[in-house]
Amino acid sequence: MSDLIAGRAKLDDFKGFIAVGGFSYGDVLGAGEGWAKTILFNAKLADQFAGFFQRGDTFALGICNGCQMMSNLKSIIPGAQAWPKFTRNKSEQFEARFAMVEVGESPSIFFSGMAGTQTPIAVAHGEGFADFSQTGDIDKAIVAMRFIDNKGSATETYPYNPNGAPRGITSVTTPDGRFTVMMPH
Repeated sequence: MSDLIAGRAKLDDFKGFIAVGGFSYGDVLGAGEGWAKTILFNAKLADQFAGFFQRGDTFALGICNGCQMMSNLKSIIPGAQAWPKFTRNKSEQFEARFAMVEVGESPSIFFSGMAGTQTPIAVAHGEGFADFSQTGDIDKAIVAMRFIDNKGSATETYPYNPNGAPRGITSVTTPDGRFTVMMPH
Protein backbone atom coordinates (compact mmCIF):
# COMPACT_ATOMS: atom_id res chain seq x y z
CA MET A 1 0.00 0.00 0.00
CA SER A 2 2.83 2.40 0.82
CA ASP A 3 4.36 1.81 -2.61
CA LEU A 4 1.01 2.31 -4.35
CA ILE A 5 0.31 5.51 -2.40
CA ALA A 6 3.79 6.89 -3.08
CA GLY A 7 3.63 5.95 -6.77
CA ARG A 8 6.59 3.54 -6.58
CA ALA A 9 4.32 0.75 -7.85
CA LYS A 10 1.13 0.56 -9.93
CA LEU A 11 -1.50 -2.17 -9.99
CA ASP A 12 -1.23 -2.12 -13.80
CA ASP A 13 2.04 -4.02 -13.33
CA PHE A 14 0.37 -6.91 -11.46
CA LYS A 15 -1.94 -9.77 -12.40
CA GLY A 16 -2.81 -10.72 -8.84
CA PHE A 17 -2.53 -9.87 -5.19
CA ILE A 18 -3.19 -11.44 -1.84
CA ALA A 19 -4.31 -9.06 0.88
CA VAL A 20 -3.64 -10.59 4.28
CA GLY A 21 -4.25 -9.70 7.90
CA GLY A 22 -1.61 -10.40 10.46
CA PHE A 23 -2.76 -7.43 12.49
CA SER A 24 -2.49 -5.07 9.55
CA TYR A 25 -3.64 -1.55 10.31
CA GLY A 26 -3.14 -2.33 14.00
CA ASP A 27 -5.97 -4.90 14.00
CA VAL A 28 -8.15 -2.32 15.68
CA LEU A 29 -11.91 -2.35 15.27
CA GLY A 30 -12.72 -1.97 11.62
CA ALA A 31 -9.11 -2.38 10.45
CA GLY A 32 -10.15 -3.84 7.09
CA GLU A 33 -12.73 -1.13 6.61
CA GLY A 34 -10.10 1.52 7.34
CA TRP A 35 -7.83 -0.13 4.79
CA ALA A 36 -10.62 0.01 2.20
CA LYS A 37 -11.24 3.68 2.95
CA THR A 38 -7.55 4.36 2.34
CA ILE A 39 -8.25 3.15 -1.18
CA LEU A 40 -11.74 4.55 -1.76
CA PHE A 41 -10.97 8.04 -0.43
CA ASN A 42 -7.85 8.41 -2.58
CA ALA A 43 -8.97 9.02 -6.19
CA LYS A 44 -5.68 7.73 -7.64
CA LEU A 45 -5.85 4.49 -5.63
CA ALA A 46 -9.59 4.04 -6.22
CA ASP A 47 -9.02 4.28 -9.98
CA GLN A 48 -6.10 1.84 -9.82
CA PHE A 49 -8.06 -0.75 -7.84
CA ALA A 50 -11.20 -0.34 -9.98
CA GLY A 51 -9.11 -0.77 -13.13
CA PHE A 52 -7.38 -3.82 -11.67
CA PHE A 53 -10.66 -5.52 -10.79
CA GLN A 54 -12.16 -4.71 -14.21
CA ARG A 55 -9.32 -6.33 -16.14
CA GLY A 56 -10.11 -9.86 -17.27
CA ASP A 57 -6.64 -11.20 -16.48
CA THR A 58 -6.47 -10.41 -12.75
CA PHE A 59 -7.19 -12.23 -9.50
CA ALA A 60 -7.11 -11.45 -5.78
CA LEU A 61 -7.55 -13.21 -2.46
CA GLY A 62 -8.43 -11.39 0.75
CA ILE A 63 -7.72 -13.07 4.10
CA CYS A 64 -8.65 -11.72 7.56
CA ASN A 65 -8.17 -7.93 7.41
CA GLY A 66 -7.72 -8.38 3.65
CA CYS A 67 -11.13 -10.12 3.58
CA GLN A 68 -12.67 -7.15 5.36
CA MET A 69 -10.88 -4.73 3.04
CA MET A 70 -12.02 -6.47 -0.15
CA SER A 71 -15.58 -6.90 1.12
CA ASN A 72 -15.65 -3.12 1.65
CA LEU A 73 -14.43 -2.65 -1.94
CA LYS A 74 -17.23 -4.78 -3.37
CA SER A 75 -18.75 -1.78 -5.16
CA ILE A 76 -15.73 -1.84 -7.52
CA ILE A 77 -15.32 -5.64 -7.73
CA PRO A 78 -17.41 -7.14 -10.55
CA GLY A 79 -19.71 -9.85 -9.20
CA ALA A 80 -19.13 -9.05 -5.51
CA GLN A 81 -22.40 -7.18 -4.86
CA ALA A 82 -23.88 -10.03 -2.77
CA TRP A 83 -20.89 -10.18 -0.41
CA PRO A 84 -21.45 -9.46 3.27
CA LYS A 85 -19.61 -7.05 5.49
CA PHE A 86 -17.42 -8.83 8.05
CA THR A 87 -18.18 -7.51 11.53
CA ARG A 88 -17.71 -8.27 15.23
CA ASN A 89 -17.93 -11.93 16.23
CA LYS A 90 -21.21 -12.91 17.89
CA SER A 91 -19.16 -14.00 20.93
CA GLU A 92 -17.96 -10.39 21.27
CA GLN A 93 -14.46 -11.83 21.69
CA PHE A 94 -11.31 -12.34 19.70
CA GLU A 95 -11.40 -16.03 18.74
CA ALA A 96 -8.13 -17.93 18.36
CA ARG A 97 -8.64 -21.66 17.83
CA PHE A 98 -8.83 -24.42 15.28
CA ALA A 99 -12.17 -24.94 13.56
CA MET A 100 -13.39 -27.33 10.89
CA VAL A 101 -14.35 -26.03 7.47
CA GLU A 102 -15.68 -27.52 4.29
CA VAL A 103 -14.76 -26.18 0.88
CA GLY A 104 -17.93 -25.75 -1.15
CA GLU A 105 -18.63 -26.18 -4.82
CA SER A 106 -17.75 -22.78 -6.25
CA PRO A 107 -15.92 -21.19 -9.18
CA SER A 108 -13.13 -19.86 -6.91
CA ILE A 109 -9.77 -20.35 -8.59
CA PHE A 110 -8.23 -20.64 -5.14
CA PHE A 111 -10.29 -23.72 -4.25
CA SER A 112 -10.35 -25.37 -7.66
CA GLY A 113 -10.62 -29.14 -7.31
CA MET A 114 -11.13 -28.95 -3.54
CA ALA A 115 -14.95 -29.09 -3.29
CA GLY A 116 -16.00 -31.38 -0.45
CA THR A 117 -12.68 -31.10 1.38
CA GLN A 118 -13.19 -30.98 5.14
CA THR A 119 -10.18 -29.77 7.07
CA PRO A 120 -9.15 -28.01 10.26
CA ILE A 121 -8.10 -24.39 9.87
CA ALA A 122 -6.64 -21.82 12.21
CA VAL A 123 -8.97 -19.02 13.26
CA ALA A 124 -7.64 -15.78 14.76
CA HIS A 125 -10.06 -12.89 14.43
CA GLY A 126 -12.37 -10.61 16.33
CA GLU A 127 -14.43 -9.50 13.34
CA GLY A 128 -15.25 -12.52 11.20
CA PHE A 129 -19.05 -12.53 11.29
CA ALA A 130 -20.44 -12.54 7.73
CA ASP A 131 -23.04 -9.83 8.29
CA PHE A 132 -25.69 -9.65 5.58
CA SER A 133 -27.96 -7.35 7.62
CA GLN A 134 -26.19 -4.20 6.44
CA THR A 135 -25.20 -5.13 2.91
CA GLY A 136 -25.07 -8.06 0.53
CA ASP A 137 -27.54 -10.86 -0.14
CA ILE A 138 -27.09 -14.20 1.63
CA ASP A 139 -29.21 -16.01 -0.97
CA LYS A 140 -27.13 -14.70 -3.89
CA ALA A 141 -23.67 -14.89 -2.32
CA ILE A 142 -21.47 -17.60 -3.81
CA VAL A 143 -20.15 -19.48 -0.81
CA ALA A 144 -16.66 -20.96 -1.14
CA MET A 145 -16.22 -22.26 2.43
CA ARG A 146 -18.30 -22.88 5.54
CA PHE A 147 -17.65 -23.77 9.15
CA ILE A 148 -18.86 -27.30 9.91
CA ASP A 149 -19.64 -29.23 13.07
CA ASN A 150 -18.29 -32.63 14.11
CA LYS A 151 -20.90 -34.32 11.89
CA GLY A 152 -19.74 -32.41 8.80
CA SER A 153 -22.77 -30.13 8.58
CA ALA A 154 -22.66 -26.37 8.07
CA THR A 155 -23.17 -24.76 11.45
CA GLU A 156 -23.90 -21.55 13.29
CA THR A 157 -23.24 -23.21 16.66
CA TYR A 158 -20.39 -21.94 18.83
CA PRO A 159 -17.58 -23.02 19.13
CA TYR A 160 -17.74 -24.96 15.83
CA ASN A 161 -18.50 -21.65 14.16
CA PRO A 162 -16.32 -19.26 16.19
CA ASN A 163 -17.84 -16.05 14.83
CA GLY A 164 -21.49 -17.10 14.52
CA ALA A 165 -21.74 -16.40 10.79
CA PRO A 166 -25.08 -17.38 9.23
CA ARG A 167 -25.11 -20.76 7.51
CA GLY A 168 -21.47 -21.13 8.60
CA ILE A 169 -20.33 -18.84 5.77
CA THR A 170 -16.67 -17.93 6.08
CA SER A 171 -15.62 -17.43 2.45
CA VAL A 172 -17.34 -16.02 -0.65
CA THR A 173 -16.26 -15.57 -4.23
CA THR A 174 -17.34 -13.93 -7.48
CA PRO A 175 -19.16 -15.73 -10.32
CA ASP A 176 -15.94 -15.97 -12.35
CA GLY A 177 -13.99 -17.12 -9.27
CA ARG A 178 -11.17 -14.58 -9.72
CA PHE A 179 -11.88 -12.72 -6.49
CA THR A 180 -12.32 -14.60 -3.23
CA VAL A 181 -12.37 -13.51 0.41
CA MET A 182 -12.02 -15.73 3.46
CA MET A 183 -11.90 -15.04 7.15
CA PRO A 184 -10.08 -18.01 8.72
CA HIS A 185 -6.36 -18.24 8.21
